[in-house]
Amino acid sequence: MIRLLDVVFSLVGLIFGFPVLVVLYVLGLFDTGAPIFRQERVGRGKQPFTLVKFRTMKVDTVSVASHLANTASITQFGRFLRRTKLDELPQLWNVLKGEMSLVGPRPCLFNQEELISERESRGVLKARPGITGLAQVNDIDMSTPRLLAETDAKMLAELNAIAYFHYILLTVRGKGSGDRVKDAQ
Repeated sequence: MIRLLDVVFSLVGLIFGFPVLVVLYVLGLFDTGAPIFRQERVGRGKQPFTLVKFRTMKVDTVSVASHLANTASITQFGRFLRRTKLDELPQLWNVLKGEMSLVGPRPCLFNQEELISERESRGVLKARPGITGLAQVNDIDMSTPRLLAETDAKMLAELNAIAYFHYILLTVRGKGSGDRVKDAQ
């Protein structure tokens, strides 16, 4: 049932959101010259997949988890994209392809070994990663691997159609601040 909802919503989102995607892409060209950000992430069953987002940081930024990145790397347009969560829109393509779900644990990087271990021990990596979920709407990010893995496991154990819609609605209404980025030093 969840996969069917993912396919329907991602397809509808991509079709009706296409004009917004084009505008954001063009604005991103002026901002960084390379508006699409691709990064290998840990997927279902620990399989790699390429996550697609709008770029919010300078092109030469080191590829690390958001909580390890520096706020000085975020562009002004990137701040807007992050605040509105519009940087996530291209991930609808990942959802349509079956690499992600709209609701699930946020996909991490392969170098986040502590988080991968915590998730593996709780069976979290058996699920498709998602764009939003319980941790995201409660401001729990990857800087606290154990808490994040516990929260992901709880969400997955209780995930049903009502919870699925609830997490999406909370996200659309602006609940959760997204991944933390450390302040410039």
